Amino acid sequence: MELKQASKLMLIIGTLIIWTIKFLIRPFHLFEDPARFFLGIAPNLFGSFLIPFGAYWLFSGRNYWLARVFRIRSVYDLRLVCMLGFGMLIVNEYLQLIPFFGRTFDYNDILFSSVGLTVSYFIFSRLQQRYQPQAN
Repeated sequence: MELKQASKLMLIIGTLIIWTIKFLIRPFHLFEDPARFFLGIAPNLFGSFLIPFGAYWLFSGRNYWLARVFRIRSVYDLRLVCMLGFGMLIVNEYLQLIPFFGRTFDYNDILFSSVGLTVSYFIFSRLQQRYQPQAN
């Protein structure tokens, strides 16, 4: 399986897991404290994990401006996508401080988003080395 197909599969499965947690498991309050905490941070953890996979699937082989910014061809590009993704995650979390949006700000969301993005960086770079050997 090539990296683009693996990224597509990872993104679809990850999105289904996030939707299951957000819309089917969390609303019913079936779990006690440790599990409830994990279910609270899981969408941020899994969502940030999917950033490089989504960027690769959506922007590889494209040539418009946004695709040139988020295209992942090398380790440098992967770092750039992860840094920009983390910046957007922080901005999104701080926008939740504005009462208009009706959401809650949580430092744990930022912490676990960074954990998910860090793990994703290492896993994606490993997959990239495996599926796309560097040309000399």
